[in-house]
Amino acid sequence: MARIAGVNIPTNKRVVIALTYIHGIGPSKAKAICEAMNISSERRVQDLTDAEVLQIREAITDGDSLVEGDLRRENSMNIKRLMDMGNYRGLRHRRGLPVRGQRTHTNARTRKGPAKAIAGKKK
Repeated sequence: MARIAGVNIPTNKRVVIALTYIHGIGPSKAKAICEAMNISSERRVQDLTDAEVLQIREAITDGDSLVEGDLRRENSMNIKRLMDMGNYRGLRHRRGLPVRGQRTHTNARTRKGPAKAIAGKKK
């Protein structure tokens, strides 16, 4: 099992698909990494040599983009900054409501959680 950026990537999947298991690497970036390393799109992770895994690991860590823990930390710090400023987006984050203008009268159950019964509403 190959371990890249602190994530055990699945061994029986193609390399392009397996790299997307790393937070911060999507399909296009995974394909670009494979093309830069001259790895065929049909190769599986279990077929990679240790040197190739090391090359992929170095390409990800040396890149200008953040992955895994650093990316998660930056995202959480951005949300915390919005909440500390007290602007509208920060208030929506703090209250656990949709942030990007969606309606909340009937929908937004993913963000608000399960519906709560209101006492005294029965006829």
